[in-house]
Amino acid sequence: MTRRLKHWGWGFEDEQPSPADLRAAAEGIAAHLGFGSPEVEQPVALEEIELPQPRLSPPVELEGICSSSTYERCLHSYGRSYSDIVKAFRGRFDHPPDVVAHPSDEAELEAVLDWALNAGAAVVPFGGGTSVVGGVEARVDGRPVVTIDVKGLDRVLEVDTASMAARIQAGATGPGLEHQLAEHGLTLRHFPQSFQFSTLGGWIATRAGGHFATLYTHIDDLVESVRALTPSGWWESRRLPGSGAGVSPDRMLIGSEGILGVITEAWVRVRPRPGRRSSAAVLFDDFSSGASAVRALAQSGLHPANCRLIDALEARTTGAGDGDHAVLVIGFESADQDVEPWMSRALELSGDHGGKWQRRGDRGGTVGTWRDAFLRAPYLRDTFVAMGVLSETFETAITWDRFEAFHEAVLTSVRRAVREVCGSGSVTCRFTHVYPDGPAPYYTILAPARRGEELDQWAQIKKVASDEVIAAGGTITHHHAVGRDHRPWYDRQRPDQFAEALRAAKAALDPSGALNPGVLIDP
Repeated sequence: MTRRLKHWGWGFEDEQPSPADLRAAAEGIAAHLGFGSPEVEQPVALEEIELPQPRLSPPVELEGICSSSTYERCLHSYGRSYSDIVKAFRGRFDHPPDVVAHPSDEAELEAVLDWALNAGAAVVPFGGGTSVVGGVEARVDGRPVVTIDVKGLDRVLEVDTASMAARIQAGATGPGLEHQLAEHGLTLRHFPQSFQFSTLGGWIATRAGGHFATLYTHIDDLVESVRALTPSGWWESRRLPGSGAGVSPDRMLIGSEGILGVITEAWVRVRPRPGRRSSAAVLFDDFSSGASAVRALAQSGLHPANCRLIDALEARTTGAGDGDHAVLVIGFESADQDVEPWMSRALELSGDHGGKWQRRGDRGGTVGTWRDAFLRAPYLRDTFVAMGVLSETFETAITWDRFEAFHEAVLTSVRRAVREVCGSGSVTCRFTHVYPDGPAPYYTILAPARRGEELDQWAQIKKVASDEVIAAGGTITHHHAVGRDHRPWYDRQRPDQFAEALRAAKAALDPSGALNPGVLIDP
């Protein structure tokens, strides 16, 4: 029997805890956080949801791969941000697509796109549906909407062991492509938090950040060439290890968020599966000392795979620390090199900045606790919604010379906003990725929510956070993408001339402005 994803939250339907288990979990969480209610709500059942009638129907030859069922339309209405989950949990589906198409090859995809364009519909490309920025919501200009779910294009088509690269279809999920690559002893080694459900095409379209905290941080670093279907025809770059021939066609598709074409496959750089690992947790008396150690590590040339600094409160909240120390999780991995010398030097650098460490294996101690909390976080958010806890994040990047002032300004503004909007709550920080010239701070907000007012509460806090990030010189997103939710601040961040150039490119490729309208630019 095929498992179905929840139409409203994270994971599969059969993973939803029973009401009794949910209440028990809520009681423990509320006691730990000091807020939230053990009296949990239940999501609106699928059979109770009423959607408007579809405004168009597929032609007979496409009926077998298209659906307008309530389940499919609900599932494809939103990504998985806090706001998305709140709305879906309450049975509120403001902009459901009219038709969801599931092509299984490029010919079917081409037929669907041709039909949708000729029918005057907007088209939303959809991978794993894990967007947290409104990237797949059919919040368009009144046109009917066809969502194209590409997960039927899910195969590793070719492996080039001489060049260490693989040609993979865009709908392959993280586990799916890793399973197929494992047959060749290889791995892409790109593990975003959404890994279980997100897709290669989605990673490329959103410039996703992955497993590596240094060096190969974004999917950009792993892409060799990209193929996509645009309304004006096929776009495929030449496969090369590198090129200086003008503006990169790959880079134009990477981060395009579905506005230029539907990505169908890519050649990506793969590597032997690592067999040697070393990990450690280093404790610092304060976050600032830990940040200094991370800067030294980022500039050392050691390139740790994991280099994530977690502030004391977040460490306590996740069970990875005592609440009195910031925790730096360091990890090295290799297929054939002894990683212990690298770890020894990393610990020496950490000690220079006051760090004290405990050595653990991958699966135990502080490192294992943090890893488990990281993987559990998307599932936990569903429980937070049910028990009245506002749980959301925002992330950015800033250079080292500006980090201290930036971090203080952001924390001050957002903590004040959380107190004013929610009465209490916490704002914590960790580094998800680090570079020689700066970190990528990732902020987490946990606060009591007023049921029925959660969306307004988060909107107020989000505005304060985003305004402060842009005013202080950061980026509105390091790896979550722009979508519709970040558009007001992205418009302030990018050069106006670039926006005009992007509009011109979209007009050439998508003259009717059908592809994912409202994302990145207005046609």
